[in-house]
Amino acid sequence: MEQRQDSKGNTRAGLGKQMCSRNRETLTHLFTSGEIDLLPGAIFDSLPLSLPDDFDFDRVEGMMLGLAIGDALGNTTEGWPASDRRTVFGEIRDYVAGRSGANSAGLPSDDSQLAFWTLEQMLADDGFCPENVAARYCRGTIRGVGSTVSRFLAKYHAGLPWHQCGPKSAGNGALMRIAPMLVPHLKCRSTDLWVDTALSAMMTHNDAGSIAACLSFVKILWELLRSKSPPEPEWWPSTYTQVAVDLESESCYRPRGGLFRDYEGPIYRFVLEKTSEAYRADLGVFEACERWFSGAFLLETVPSVIYILMRCAHDPEEAIVRAVNDTWDNDTIGAIVGAAVGALHGRAKLPDRWVTALPGRTSMDEADDGRVFELLRAARQKWG
Repeated sequence: MEQRQDSKGNTRAGLGKQMCSRNRETLTHLFTSGEIDLLPGAIFDSLPLSLPDDFDFDRVEGMMLGLAIGDALGNTTEGWPASDRRTVFGEIRDYVAGRSGANSAGLPSDDSQLAFWTLEQMLADDGFCPENVAARYCRGTIRGVGSTVSRFLAKYHAGLPWHQCGPKSAGNGALMRIAPMLVPHLKCRSTDLWVDTALSAMMTHNDAGSIAACLSFVKILWELLRSKSPPEPEWWPSTYTQVAVDLESESCYRPRGGLFRDYEGPIYRFVLEKTSEAYRADLGVFEACERWFSGAFLLETVPSVIYILMRCAHDPEEAIVRAVNDTWDNDTIGAIVGAAVGALHGRAKLPDRWVTALPGRTSMDEADDGRVFELLRAARQKWG
């Protein structure tokens, strides 16, 4: 890594180590004070497994582009019932223009905006500085911003410190942007990966279910970067549960709709039970997701993501297509599924027509075209 110096003579790599140490101190304080809604689970002492010697940054580009593609394929029909979407568009397999016409096809919503703004700020800081990422979220217009992130923005603009701005919410607005947290840790694996992920998650969603989901998914993504072949179907809910069980404990969530309104308990248990039942019954994605509903609540989003990956992770195009066509919150579920299959298969296995037609913006400004690809080139140079 290039050893650039700041005005005080500190190397940039040295500043990154200082930042990690400070983040760990911050998380320790938040646990001690009870300001973070999370149990200090075993993952915080678990060293990520080594990446293979032949690791190719193409897998990271696949992860981030898969996220952007899933978001862009879904965002113009977000919130449509799957049956209505199919009536109007048939099966969506390419970008659909929004209300502003043909030039709006393939544009980002808040999912990929916040994910790439996170990456952008970490590139500037040589690592994860939560204060700076929080400030970055508060600059610029966020397309389709959710209610929880809106509350975070309001608290931040009111002058509260970043760690006091995240509402207690089990919405999916933290999970959708969590993938880039792996990138600064590729060259130097350490438990700081989990520290940074927890702080990033609580920034906007200070809720045990949400933070546990983010840590579980980052663990899944790290394992996918190491994988030579798609995991067995049961690996997905099992790996999610192994991480979340001692972070979320027996927190209680209740479904908003679907067939399981009598359920009350942690997200991980619902995911493990319901996805396994659906897989044993050989349900299609649409049918399974209708059972638990597939909106922006993590009790709906996580089982939808896990089930799509159980059935389709071997085929990245089909996995993203199912996410975009068969779910309610299809841009976010598409983004999360896209990140997973992109990490597993790499950029080269994503359909070329999706990559080449992606404008690559992180804003609504045409002058921002290609910014996504610029950030990935910079990340490859720094951490690849």
